[in-house]
Amino acid sequence: MDYIHDLRKVIGPRKIILNCAGALIVRENKILLQRRTDNGKWGFIGGLVEMNETYEQAALREIREETGLEVQLESFLGIFHNHNMVWSNGDAAHVISAMFTARIVRGEPRIDEESYELHFFGEDEIPELFAEDHIASLKAYRQGVRYPLLCENPFQEG
Repeated sequence: MDYIHDLRKVIGPRKIILNCAGALIVRENKILLQRRTDNGKWGFIGGLVEMNETYEQAALREIREETGLEVQLESFLGIFHNHNMVWSNGDAAHVISAMFTARIVRGEPRIDEESYELHFFGEDEIPELFAEDHIASLKAYRQGVRYPLLCENPFQEG
């Protein structure tokens, strides 16, 4: 996240492209949503991809940081766009989100400083979501979109 803070110091709130990753965490046919402290609205768990991090790594890290949960990514939903994201401080971005489905391996959800609330919702209970990419992700999930996970950078050593 220091990378984005450093970038913002140079360019200010001008619109930039940001890569994000997140997941629809499903337990007993209910989806975990986060009511965010930055806007008070509901969305999926996820956040910015950090330097030298894959989408999968970013999704797992963000979920761990924001919920305390260890999850297993089960499928890839796709790449979704939020062309006109603007935060409360005026920072603007075209957000490109890689979204996955996930199941909980260990832990119970707990809030952090980015969340007012975490709650599991049934399909017919899901509140209005705050961002275009989250809305599109939910639509893909409801349509049964599930792509197999592929190993990112299969030839990278490490």
